[in-house]
Amino acid sequence: METISNILFWISNGLLVPVVVLLLLFFVRALVLAAGFFGEFFRRKTMLAQTDFLESGVREQVKEGLRTLAGQSVLMDRSLYLKTLTLLSENASNKPFCERMVANYEVDAAKELSGSRLLVKLGPMLGLMGTLIPMGPALVGLATGDISAMAYNMQVAFATTVVGMVIAAIGVTTLQVRQRWYARELNNLEYVRQLLCYEKEE
Repeated sequence: METISNILFWISNGLLVPVVVLLLLFFVRALVLAAGFFGEFFRRKTMLAQTDFLESGVREQVKEGLRTLAGQSVLMDRSLYLKTLTLLSENASNKPFCERMVANYEVDAAKELSGSRLLVKLGPMLGLMGTLIPMGPALVGLATGDISAMAYNMQVAFATTVVGMVIAAIGVTTLQVRQRWYARELNNLEYVRQLLCYEKEE
């Protein structure tokens, strides 16, 4: 039994470096995600102003707004949502194609959210592993009277917990906000699809 315990102890200690490295990589990924999130936030403010015609509820105003939007290539290149809106307006007579475009947008939105979901799940997991692994050597240091070793391992344990929680916090915040963004955009796409296809069926 002691041999098995020693093997598990060695495996656990051997995982500490990979866990810390992964935590650092995910922390950098979280910072990049946060920076991109703020950039997207300001870009969406401009995009909302460009698509306010959708709130009119008047079919002709929506069609005219979509025609105007199609000519703004700068915005189109940076937004899948605007590209999908334009494709819906250009292919309104092809109902299966429009349904496919809305479904594809939903898939792409889920793909965009996967980065935040990954941080939410793996951040606390790696933080907990980084907390528990050094606890063993810390207890050994306490038992042998090596206070400096115990203090060092406790420092590592607390630091990995904090980093893991920061990663998760960034992931949760960006996930919640982006889910609302994509839900609203998907609702707008479905509205445009039904509005234009309904016109074709009349």
